[in-house]
Order: sequence, then C-alpha cells, then structure tokens
Amino acid sequence: MKGFVMTVRRTLATSVVALSISMTGAPLWAEVSPQQVWDDWQTYFEGLGYQVEASESQSGSDLVISDMTMSIDVPEEGASAGMTISELVLADNGDGTVTVSFPASMPLRMTGRDDEGQEVQTVLDLTSEGLVMTVAGDPDDLTYSYAAARLTMALDEIVANGDLLEIGDASMTVANLAGTTRMTMGALRDTTQDFTAGPVTYDLDVTDPEAGGRMVAKGGYESIGFKGDAKIPLEASGSDMAAMLKDGFALDGGFTFAAGSSEFSFEEDGQTLEGSTSSRGGALDVDMSGERLHYGGKAEGMQINMQTSDLPFPVEFSTETFGLDLMFPVLESEEAQDFAASFTLSDFTMSEMIWSMFDPAQQLPRDPATIAFDLAGKARLFFDLLDPEQAQAMGESGTTPAELETLALNALTVRLAGAELTGEGDFTFDNTDLETFDGMPAPTGALDLRLVGGNALLDKLVAMGLVPQDQASGMRMMMGLFARPGGGEDELVSTIEINEEGHVLANGQRIQ
Repeated sequence: MKGFVMTVRRTLATSVVALSISMTGAPLWAEVSPQQVWDDWQTYFEGLGYQVEASESQSGSDLVISDMTMSIDVPEEGASAGMTISELVLADNGDGTVTVSFPASMPLRMTGRDDEGQEVQTVLDLTSEGLVMTVAGDPDDLTYSYAAARLTMALDEIVANGDLLEIGDASMTVANLAGTTRMTMGALRDTTQDFTAGPVTYDLDVTDPEAGGRMVAKGGYESIGFKGDAKIPLEASGSDMAAMLKDGFALDGGFTFAAGSSEFSFEEDGQTLEGSTSSRGGALDVDMSGERLHYGGKAEGMQINMQTSDLPFPVEFSTETFGLDLMFPVLESEEAQDFAASFTLSDFTMSEMIWSMFDPAQQLPRDPATIAFDLAGKARLFFDLLDPEQAQAMGESGTTPAELETLALNALTVRLAGAELTGEGDFTFDNTDLETFDGMPAPTGALDLRLVGGNALLDKLVAMGLVPQDQASGMRMMMGLFARPGGGEDELVSTIEINEEGHVLANGQRIQ
C-alpha cells in the first residue's frame, strides 16, 4: 500500500508539472534576464531591417533603455517609418521573469511623398493606460504576457513640404487588451500570438485643406480577437516581402469581430452624404507563405443606411452574409500552382422605396436575393507577385504574367426576383494552342447550368416595360438554342461542352 501511495503521489506531481508547463508555454525552471530580453528585441527588429538606437544603463538589477528609436526605410516607395520611446524599464522580478514598463506616450513618425513629389510627414501618438508586459522563459523560448486598460492611436500632426496642415482629428482606442506572444528560436523565429480586446472605437473628423470637403465618422466593435502563427527569417528586410517569402516567411492568422456599428457623413461642394452601418460580427483571415497568399473575410447581419442630397429618400440595404475569399500564388514557378476565389452575398434585401423606383406596381417578388460563386484552378506565375521591380518590368514588357492551366466553377447561385440560376463546370486549357480561340488558350471541358423561373421573370420585365417585346423574343430564341426543358415547371437545363477538336456543343448539338 505504501508503494502504491508513493506511485500516486509521483504521478500527481508529474501531472501538475506537465499541466503548469502547458499553461505557461515555457519551462518553469527557465530564467531570463532583462539584458537577454533587450538583446532579443534588438536582434528581432534588426533582423526585420529596422535600425535600432538607444542608451542602456543599470538601475540595480533593472535595465533602463533611454531615447530608443526604431526606423526603417522603404526605398522603392520613397518612404520611411520610425517610433520613439523615451524610456523602457526592464525590471528583474527575482523569479526568472522580467517586467517591461512603457512610457505613457510613444510617437510614431512616417515620411513619404505625395503625388506631386512633395515630402509629407505624419506623426501619430500611441498612448497607453495600465500597459504591463511580463516576459518568461529562456532566450530561445520567450513568452510575453501583456495587458492594458486602454491603448489609443491618435493623429498628432501632418507636415507637407514644411507646412503644418490643419486637417482635423483622427483616433482609435482599444480597451481591455490582454494577450500572449510566444517566440521560439530555430532556423526561423516561430511566433504564436493570441489576444482579445474590446470595446474598440474610432473617431474621425477631417477636412481636405485643398478641396474643403469634410468627413466625420465614428464607430467600433464590441470586441475583437486574434489568433495566429508566424515564421520569420532571422535576417530579412521587412520592406522586401518577396525575399522574405523565399527565406521562409509565413503567416497564418485570423481576426474575429463581435457586433459593430458606425456613423458617417461627408460634405463637399454643397453635396452631402450621411449614413450608418451595423453588423452582428465577422472575421478576417490571412495566410501568407511562399506557396500562396490567402485573404478571407465575412460580415454577418450587415445593414447599411444612407441619405444623400441627390435623392429625396434614404437608401437602405441589408444582407445576412457578405463574404469574399481569395487565394493565389505569389512566387514564380515552373509548376502550376493553386488559386481560388469565392464570393457570397446572401439574403440581400433593400427598402421598398428603392423597389418602387422601377417596380411601383410590385410585379416582382421582394424575396431576398443571393449571389454566390466558388472558383478554383491552377496557373503558372511568370514573376514574383510581391516584388515591385519584377511587377513593374512585367507590366512594361507587355508579356503575359501568368498561364492558366485549369479552371473549375465549383458552384454558382444567382437567386433574384423569383428566378434562380445554378451551375458548375470544369475546364482545362492548352497553352500551346492559341489559334482555335483567337489567341486564348484552347479550353476543354463542360459547364452545366440550371435556370428555374426564367420565363416568368422575363414576362414580368416585359410587362413592366423594362425589356421590349422584340428583345424578349430574341432571348427566348437564345434559351431555346442553348437549353432544353428540365423536369420542373419553368425549368431549363443546359450543358455547354468544348471538346478536344475545339467544337462548342450545347446539349450535344454543335453550335461552333
């Protein structure tokens, strides 16, 4: 029995230690000093191409960093950016961890040139309340835990060609920020980040000093969150993204947004536009590597209300889901690479006032509309997409930037005014044959389409006077040529095929 009790105790102790390690993200026995934290920061930012300058001094066991500046040049854009931090205190907590204290204000300066080549300097001020950061682990495996009651980024000034511009105010505030960042060192610097914040608000009141137009906007989200991973080369220039991707840079992360709203107004030359927006929430995802660049975003329960001096009534729209997803290759390759695109606008509705402009007799159904498609394929890219010099050279040469190999329509839905069109198809392209289709690579494949309610919709458009009778007759002839009756009422189906001989067939009948 005594041996059994000892075994249980050892098992429980081991379990507690393992759980503690998994929760902290770093070994409990690891220690890090203020100097090691500061050295890692310098290595990290200098590896990204920043120039870091500062004065170091000791205050007991604490390290004080004074007059710190970080700056980076973007030569191809004729721009630069930099941040100034008056004092950082890296305090040794005596338990192997370090607490970093920041000043209440940290200016951020950005310099560039306008369309006329004049230098423009923008100064933003980052202020914080209750910002605390603790660093734990060892130099090759550091976990940063941070929190702030409030962070505010505000426009301080804009100077153009030496003249101070009075344009107004702009600011964004993030409340209740809390998160962790873990950095581990290897062939690449692996970073894992997770944070939440909210509410997030912004205020904008700016006037164009030349045209005189004024824009006022305010809004925000109840909360936001982010989770993501990044792999960063140990030595890379942050301004040369193509080079960073070749060296192994990768980013995979996503933001989530809770309910949000905004109000805005714009005035110029006696014309006005004002309105509001709201949504239940949404998301934004980014995935970038040497293999692909992927952007995806969506908003749920979105509503838009606008009033303009050009119209005597308000304009109101709403949609259940608005989403866009894009994925494409970024680096030149002899092999075909995947690309994809999808779009969703579901359950779209508009106010009766807008309907009444072209359908006062209410002949068209007011059912919510949906437009959605999903495309995917493979293509060969002939230049590095994110390399500005290669992109410019490709544009000036007039050569083809990419070569399409396959294209698939995975899904198509258009549901509007009582009619619905759906479809799917798949094609391959012969890039050695540019003659059969007048310079376009010869496709081979088929597209299947189904239309329900098309004739009824056409009849209503004729009755409303939106489509002349002779044009409607021509449309019916075209539908008869390309489609055949389906199994349901007012249903048409069609298969458009392009064979290897370059023949175009509709439902088995050659039309070209």
